[in-house]
Amino acid sequence: MFFSVIIPTYNRRLILEKCIEALERQRIPKDRGIVGYEIIVVDDGSRDGTVEWLRENEGRWKHLRWFEQRHQGPAAARNLGVEKARGEIIVFIDSDLVVTENFLVAHGEGLRKGEVKRGSDRLFTYGRVINTNNFEHPTEEAYKITDFSAAYFATGNVAIARKWLEKAGGFDPEFCEYGWEDLELGVRLKKLNLKLVKCPEAVGYHWHPAFSLEDLPRAIEREKQRGRMGVVFYQKHPNWEVRMMIQMTLLHRILWGILSVGGRLNERTMAGILQWLIEREKGQWAQELSRLFLNWYNVKAVYEAYGEMQGKRQG
Repeated sequence: MFFSVIIPTYNRRLILEKCIEALERQRIPKDRGIVGYEIIVVDDGSRDGTVEWLRENEGRWKHLRWFEQRHQGPAAARNLGVEKARGEIIVFIDSDLVVTENFLVAHGEGLRKGEVKRGSDRLFTYGRVINTNNFEHPTEEAYKITDFSAAYFATGNVAIARKWLEKAGGFDPEFCEYGWEDLELGVRLKKLNLKLVKCPEAVGYHWHPAFSLEDLPRAIEREKQRGRMGVVFYQKHPNWEVRMMIQMTLLHRILWGILSVGGRLNERTMAGILQWLIEREKGQWAQELSRLFLNWYNVKAVYEAYGEMQGKRQG
């Protein structure tokens, strides 16, 4: 096996360095069937000096190759990475993920054992993602119940044979904003009868800053983008399962409408209680509480985008 680790990045320069360093420290015994690996970073039009930093550090990492594109979203960035990749096994991670030293070996073992067990190579491995806001020592974070994910195909930590990506048609570049491009590809991979193999030994630590009120405008914008891209997802796969995933149901509209009191509980009215929790080192509680209004923003964006879509069809 030769692995190509593809990392799309957008304004993540500081944590990207830790991401690359961790991948460079991979320990790969000769008897594991892994002949080598490369790291491919695709900069998606960053404005934080990422490209300039990569140029300044040319040659610092022996496995790294990098490319740049204008800002088009992670779907287009991952497609460019696959196009440039040399490996027959593609590993997708995010640029704010810091992996352990046996990360690639764990994915390789998972693929090999999965193929033997199932008698087929129609599979991919999905590693464990642990969320942390410990920038200095991200790998010290313990696994939490909130780290559990039931996603079928999520590109935060996944390994798959290149041929299946090509057969499925790759990522859809119409997903040009935040959200859903990987799960939409997952729908097409499922139609090819690919099976998910859980690989908890392939651990990645997903770093994000500690929750603060200053993050809320960006978080709200992400929810609005996720809502718009959710409708793109539904256009391509107009079924009940997708409606549930993107929260485009009457149940979700009623639920988050009630919990947010019709949007009256929001980033302004809840600022006091959120800050009170943050000051008492209960940032995780504050973040979870903010979901009351963040989900309401998401549901509103879904229905607004759906209304626009219907209007265009009728027009």
